[in-house]
Amino acid sequence: MREGQPTTIYLSDYKPPTYQVETLKLKFELGDEFTLVTSKAQYQRDARNTTTNSLELYGEDLELISIQLEGRTLQEGRDYRLNAEGLQILDMPEQGNLEITTRIYPQKNTALEGLYQSSGNFCTQCEAQGFRKITYYPDRPDVMSLFTTDIIADKAKYPVLLSNGNLVAGGELAEGKHWARWVDPYRKPAYLFALVAGRLEHVEDFYTTGSGRKVSLRIYTELHNINKCDHALQSLKRAMRWDEQRFGLEYDLDIYMIVAVDDFNMGAMENKGLNVFNSKLVFASPETATDQDYINIESVIGHEYFHNWTGNRVTCRDWFQLSLKEGLTVFRDQEFTADLHSRAVKRIEDVRMLRTFQFTEDASPMAHPIRPASYMEINNFYTMTVYEKGAEVVRLYQTLLGREGFRKGMDLYFARHDGQAVTTEDFLAAMADANGADLQQFQRWYDQAGTPEVKVTMTYDAVAQTCTLHCVQVCPPTPENQSKQAQLIPLQIGLLGQEGTDLPLYLEGQACTGTLQFTQAEQSFKFIQVTEQPVPSLLRNFSAPVRLDYPYTEAELIFLMKHDSDAFNRWDAGQRLAMGVIQNLLAELKQGNPLGLSHEFVSAWQAVLTDESLDPALRAETLTLPSEADIAELVRPADPAAIHQVRDFILSTLAKTLRLDFEAVFQAYQDQGAYQIDAASMGKRRLKNICLAYLGHLEDAAIPALCAEQYDQANNMTDALAALGVLNDIDCPERAAALAHFLERWQQDPLVMDKWFALQASSSLPNTLQQVEQLLEHPLFDMRNPNKVRALVGSFALRNPLHFHAANGSGYAFLAERVLWLNERNPQVASRMVRPLMNWRHYEARRGALMKAQLERIQAHPGLSADVYEIVSKSLANS
Repeated sequence: MREGQPTTIYLSDYKPPTYQVETLKLKFELGDEFTLVTSKAQYQRDARNTTTNSLELYGEDLELISIQLEGRTLQEGRDYRLNAEGLQILDMPEQGNLEITTRIYPQKNTALEGLYQSSGNFCTQCEAQGFRKITYYPDRPDVMSLFTTDIIADKAKYPVLLSNGNLVAGGELAEGKHWARWVDPYRKPAYLFALVAGRLEHVEDFYTTGSGRKVSLRIYTELHNINKCDHALQSLKRAMRWDEQRFGLEYDLDIYMIVAVDDFNMGAMENKGLNVFNSKLVFASPETATDQDYINIESVIGHEYFHNWTGNRVTCRDWFQLSLKEGLTVFRDQEFTADLHSRAVKRIEDVRMLRTFQFTEDASPMAHPIRPASYMEINNFYTMTVYEKGAEVVRLYQTLLGREGFRKGMDLYFARHDGQAVTTEDFLAAMADANGADLQQFQRWYDQAGTPEVKVTMTYDAVAQTCTLHCVQVCPPTPENQSKQAQLIPLQIGLLGQEGTDLPLYLEGQACTGTLQFTQAEQSFKFIQVTEQPVPSLLRNFSAPVRLDYPYTEAELIFLMKHDSDAFNRWDAGQRLAMGVIQNLLAELKQGNPLGLSHEFVSAWQAVLTDESLDPALRAETLTLPSEADIAELVRPADPAAIHQVRDFILSTLAKTLRLDFEAVFQAYQDQGAYQIDAASMGKRRLKNICLAYLGHLEDAAIPALCAEQYDQANNMTDALAALGVLNDIDCPERAAALAHFLERWQQDPLVMDKWFALQASSSLPNTLQQVEQLLEHPLFDMRNPNKVRALVGSFALRNPLHFHAANGSGYAFLAERVLWLNERNPQVASRMVRPLMNWRHYEARRGALMKAQLERIQAHPGLSADVYEIVSKSLANS
């Protein structure tokens, strides 16, 4: 056994805390070298746990200065025990006031957990377990307290002092210092605590709630970025209005603050009343942000605001319940974006991401249910499964119960549990009770890992005019469970007649809405009065997070692309058609046969490209081929070089065959007007730039000139980056000139430069790895900044399968080296960077062995963090 192997924590071992904290008063004395933290906590025994009189307090990287109980100084050994994980009060009374003073060093905190400095400003990140790096405390979600925070600092260096709740007092002190007191009137766990202090400016607006309360809205940032906050501020107001209209939920404090910081491990954090954001999810202007940046900012602003109720007012009992707040809130932000923009396109984008990343996670050694049964390091479970699959499971309730029924369940959930730390069972019970529904089988979605596979076959009896769908569901074995039980799967379907219209559905004599409840391992559904042989449209709107297997013919898929009334399934038919072609071409390539595309496939693509009746954004999505990562997950063992060759062949052939159509649509959607961020304008730009991307696969000297022209004339980052993205894969003078120009223009903007780093890391040109290694030494690159790491190292590993999976293993060795460097400084980021290696079994034997060797190299490294060790050890288990 590895020395110092992290302890595994099990859900089954949960016990209530021995003590609750009634009130917590914090005092921070911020200094240039260190910070003194004094906590005064009023403890009260929790009646649910009377097994011991000891009080367990977590604490990491703290210097204990003093500890007093009811004014009496405690002595180590006699009154308490101290170790690297915390301290234990040996004989705690039923209730008592405990005062602890600690010294911490935020300026040296590279892990970016607890209190740290970013660009000279103080900032906190306490989720999941960062508060224990601030003071000794029962740092667990089911300990909720009323917080009062005093902050003392040099006024010239830190003129702005912020914390949770409402500002109630403050003033001047001697020696050029000042202070502020913030009081949060709502109980919260320590992970929602926040503090920010620094030289910051703010923009302000106001929002009047439905009940007539006026709320101040502020976004704090450094002065030079103050003009990039308007979109975030307007997004916040839209989110507040939407939550009132959709769920009847009002904001509850006098002020709502957002602070943008450059050094942040996550996207954003929903601390009560004081959200801390990664600056990339706040700042936007047409010149610096793409259309997707604008959408992402609006979505994440909404997400963190929606947490005020789904996460803050009602929080998690323990970290195993993380999806209770995250999956639910992701669903809410998805619905927010869908209501404001194109619902069909939003659904496609969400499912594309789910299939590419979460399905991959489900098939990996790190596969886990949306409510895990165990973990070594909780930071490793902020995953696509917990967030994105968790959102899909929440969506299942709405699919089964309807929007009105879902709202009734939400209302009951808040009525029962406001101010509590609860479990996923509590949410399920509220949904079931509010609707009088039997949802007992639904629990399996929380307890079972893996992606269910649904196989459907159809039989049609022309004489009896009946159509029967035969359904079989299986879920592959995963590390936590080799044998799975049948899930409750809502299967939304339609039957299309020969004219392409939906036939009426009568399920065994009863009118059917089109939503089938598939609850058994094998189940058949018989429809009557089906007057003609139908083409089934299955899993409409992606009604459950499953893999669908139906033996569609190429002709049937083309028929669905043209006629299906469900926009998602029209898109999905195109993806299935393309994936089938790709699999056939991979087989031909392996046999050494020449490659070619059928006339029917090219015609189907042409029909979408030239169909002016379709929403441009939907056309653009449909024209986008499955990614190389998508293909690698379906075709195993994967050969990344062959996948790249086949996909590039399809793109090049379509570009050559349909060149005139691509050029015509590209020209038709040129927009010479002012930049607009509405859905229609975004859709037109997306379609235009998809056409440009296809044209980029032509071996024609006119194409680099066309891209350079768009880059030079672009009045927005979307068009400029699209043109530069095409040039990025062409070895031509225009590429070098555009990259140099981009650097010259944007070198003072760190977020825009992240795009520059990411582009070069994802290039398909030879010697890309050498270029990435050189960029590590670029004066504008900093490995200590998570955004920079994700832009350069992450883009290479996740967005450049051709070079990351180089046959000689150089890409794997490069990533392992970066992971080991990060392990010593920021284990959270290191654990995220190591994940591209964990599915080594999915690749052909030689590459798989090289990936495995790098995992073994990392595992053997002395001092490996718990974050990295958990992923690496599980990836190598039973190898």
